[in-house]
Amino acid sequence: MMIMIRAIIRPEKADAVLAALMDAGFPAVTKYSVAGRGKQRGIKIGEVTYDEIPKTMLMSVIQEEDKDFVINTIMNTARSGTKGAFGDGKIFISDVDCAYTISSGVKEGATEVAA
Repeated sequence: MMIMIRAIIRPEKADAVLAALMDAGFPAVTKYSVAGRGKQRGIKIGEVTYDEIPKTMLMSVIQEEDKDFVINTIMNTARSGTKGAFGDGKIFISDVDCAYTISSGVKEGATEVAA
């Protein structure tokens, strides 16, 4: 079975996470610049509240048996310091029923990884 991992992380951690995934054998990643807020509801500096904080979303489809390894790679690389900090991000996991390669039209099912 295939799963999709979406990791929303600090932008300054994106290059390190991408390099760690590449080194671990998971080079297929889509990167987005996004903005949002978590439970902390943004950051208040003086009288101004910044509630749309820049983040980076990394998206990858992998085999389910690789899930824990990939999640740990992302978490260990994206975490601030040894204990982490508010705003380090979130990881979401979804099932992927199938994928299609546009150039060839080949359908990839639950037993194959989407490129």
